[in-house]
Amino acid sequence: MTRIIASLGPAAAGAFFMISAGALFAVVNSLLQYGAMVHGLSSAKLTFWQYLIAFLFSLPWLWANGLGALRTKSFGFHLLRVVFAVGGVQLWAAGLAHVPIWQAIALIMLSPMFVTLGATYFLSEEATLSRWAAVATGFAGGMLILAPWSDAFTPYALLPVGAAALWASSSLVAKKLTNTESPESLTVYLLLLLTPFNAVIAWEGGLTLDVGPSGLLLICTGLLTALANYALVRAYSLADAAYLQPFDNVKLLFNVTLGVAVFGFYPPGSLWIGAALIIGASSWLLSQESGGQRRAA
Repeated sequence: MTRIIASLGPAAAGAFFMISAGALFAVVNSLLQYGAMVHGLSSAKLTFWQYLIAFLFSLPWLWANGLGALRTKSFGFHLLRVVFAVGGVQLWAAGLAHVPIWQAIALIMLSPMFVTLGATYFLSEEATLSRWAAVATGFAGGMLILAPWSDAFTPYALLPVGAAALWASSSLVAKKLTNTESPESLTVYLLLLLTPFNAVIAWEGGLTLDVGPSGLLLICTGLLTALANYALVRAYSLADAAYLQPFDNVKLLFNVTLGVAVFGFYPPGSLWIGAALIIGASSWLLSQESGGQRRAA
């Protein structure tokens, strides 16, 4: 398998790993939704075990990179980044417990819009008219998917939107940290701090790992989360983000397919219109970001 991937070349291998990450995350999302809707597991417990098990599978890498990467002069910003990330994880899992997966995954793709807004106001990046138009287009797509005017609308659908905003905030802090911190430092602090924060949130409801189907589900979720993150890192190490974006968008199809197969969640036609607006706007924003970085270099 390794030889086959190596023979593809960096661009094709990057696309392979990005598509693989999307497929793995789609299975993780379905397992989280199944654990909440069928087994009645709380979202806090689901996320605690998901990231604890993923952390345990990441220990060899952490051992190899952790000691040197722990040196930092910006611990407060590392902590702030993890707080935002934990909030996003909690809202995402809570959303999956209540809304169809097709709606949740489409709304989480609003994250680049929030990144652009945050970069304008908190990182003092240039806000051009075309960027504002892209943000407005993305949010228009989000409104089509939310459909707050319809009888089917539920406030729980806002949870993935909140998760997108918090993950965008985490990304903005990470972007600020890259001025002084290494990628290894960013990864190590995220892995080390996620589990304690998730444990505090889940403590009241209990942290025991049940024996039986629900326990196996949690173990599989953690393992697949570790594999998905590995595939994502490999993809970005092989190819540029702008090139990989179209392959990342394939995750929508994976999630919709599993939602139909496992839960019978058939999306309405408005999903595809809204998703097209979000994907188009986010892809344009990413291409602008990539172009700006090349000009700066």
